Amino acid sequence: MGDRTGLFSGGDPFEIARRWLSDAERSEVNDPNAIALSTVDAAGLPNVRMVLLKEIEPAAFVFYTNYGSAKAQELDQAGMAAFVLHWKSLRRQIRVRGHISREEGPQADAYYKSRSLKSRLGAWASHQSQPLDGRATLMAEVAKVTARLGTNPPRPPFWGGYRLVPVEIEFWADGAFRLHDRFVWRRPNAESAWEIQRLSP
Repeated sequence: MGDRTGLFSGGDPFEIARRWLSDAERSEVNDPNAIALSTVDAAGLPNVRMVLLKEIEPAAFVFYTNYGSAKAQELDQAGMAAFVLHWKSLRRQIRVRGHISREEGPQADAYYKSRSLKSRLGAWASHQSQPLDGRATLMAEVAKVTARLGTNPPRPPFWGGYRLVPVEIEFWADGAFRLHDRFVWRRPNAESAWEIQRLSP
């Protein structure tokens, strides 16, 4: 596509996404890897929340959560999700839609070990999305977990990653007079070649 130059240049959408995230890491004050993750519940009611994107792989996007959480239950039930990365400082965003699978192997173990000790213990202590009568109850649970597991806790069996393999990725950049630049990469499935289109703003 002749006018897909500059910010949008390249033949690999994951490489473009990594490049844009790298730009954001130099300009965003907090959490340049924050994504608004959208799921649907069993009744089809949408849900959205902020999650930290932890890796852009050669063919997928990876994030981590508690498998007992509402988001995990919705991800497992639907097998699909969408998210948006939005950077105010760059006036850019990336929208992604695709299929979901769990990451529960050595990669999840390695990421869990890379987290701070308090975060690792917190993953054990929190019954994510479940009712909680007060912060004191949570902190008491953290203390119990710390006494039981010590300073090198293993990854909880109920905590791990999700991998989103996209069938659609849209790159958006702000333009003067709201004449934004938008390019969407689409494919029917992960084995198919990408088709790229410029979209009207």
